Amino acid sequence: MQMPVAPPHSDLEQRVLSRITEQRWLDLASELIRTGQPRSGNPLDPDLPPAEEEAISMLVAGKLEALGMVVTKHSAQPHRPNVLGVLKGREGAPSLILNDHLDTYPVVEPEKWHMTDFDPFKATRHGDLLYARGTSDTRGNLAASLLAVQALIEEGVTFDGTLMCCYTVDEERNGTEGSIYMLEKVGLTADYEITAEPTAWGDVGKDWGINLSVANSGHCLIEVTVEGIKSHIWRPDISVNAIMEAGKLLPKLKEMAFTHVPSKFMGHTPPCCSVVRIRGGLPGEMQFSPDACTITLAVVGIVPGMTLASVISDIERLGLETFAGINDVKVGVRQVPGSLFVNATEPVPVEEEPCRSLRAVYRRLMGREPGVNRKNAFNDTIRFREAGINAVTFGPGEDGWAVDNENISITKSVMATRIYALTIMQILGVRT
Repeated sequence: MQMPVAPPHSDLEQRVLSRITEQRWLDLASELIRTGQPRSGNPLDPDLPPAEEEAISMLVAGKLEALGMVVTKHSAQPHRPNVLGVLKGREGAPSLILNDHLDTYPVVEPEKWHMTDFDPFKATRHGDLLYARGTSDTRGNLAASLLAVQALIEEGVTFDGTLMCCYTVDEERNGTEGSIYMLEKVGLTADYEITAEPTAWGDVGKDWGINLSVANSGHCLIEVTVEGIKSHIWRPDISVNAIMEAGKLLPKLKEMAFTHVPSKFMGHTPPCCSVVRIRGGLPGEMQFSPDACTITLAVVGIVPGMTLASVISDIERLGLETFAGINDVKVGVRQVPGSLFVNATEPVPVEEEPCRSLRAVYRRLMGREPGVNRKNAFNDTIRFREAGINAVTFGPGEDGWAVDNENISITKSVMATRIYALTIMQILGVRT
């Protein structure tokens, strides 16, 4: 029989929540942060080697097996197993995927990590913040989702519906070997999905909360190549220095507006681009002015209706306007080879699951509605949404986390864990 979860808290809910403590989250988060690093670092750069998430995958799989879940591992590449744990419920009852990812972004400059004694993988507490690579992206969030499930199972909760814990590799590279592989090759599906990724917000001295991201922005990587005329450095009169010419584009790229139709949820970042790499000149040719310079752009804040073709067309138009009448300069624009164009997603209606239950539980524990927004950064929610699943993102950690000395709020993480636990009960129902 299915038992509804009723406010304020049933005895069962109270017992579940009592198992979610700050120390349990800290211990689990610290273990996850260290495990598998630095091999779990997975750069977006398509010209660099991908991560190897095997160590963290095995640890997480073992924890799910210890909880009695049926666990399978699925690898599209060696040393990169996706982990799927399943607690099967009644046929015809709701099904829910709880997701997070197993890779992190690499550490390139450990000398900047003064908050962790210059060891980026040493989980270090300062006040309410836990510092280390992966705290908010997303070992800390992973700990919250795992601890929520652990508290439920330890307390003997039996779900009417089916719970699936899907922890994926390759999220930092847009999910090709992770969420895309699980959905398209393994055949993973469910009614609803929640990704435990950063959506939190807050200002010093003000109330804080955790947003519910019902949609995601898209992004892509674009190469702009400016071609000029090579000459000896002593003959600038006959050269067209490609680096100097490319420099004329930089301020215009910063200010350019991409063609788009405003969406209901625009996200904090409008459609715009950031220059992430500039290459010009050849080794051994420092005595020559270069005839080619390539600017790599990350185009972010993409909203529904924008396409790769529209993005490229906008940048091409800017190039034509910048160098109009200059016959010795040519501009080429293309997608970075090996990268993906990630489309923005349409919002999940807030009155539908899993939004309905997340909002209801949030109101009970926080006393107010969560903020509703579009998440700027990529996460696997996009891939689940593309597969036709009502997928949302909800979790601790600020969206726009620190590149160095990454951190997460301990208080928010514990609250998110509590919200996950009660939301799972409410969506799936509980058998007595």
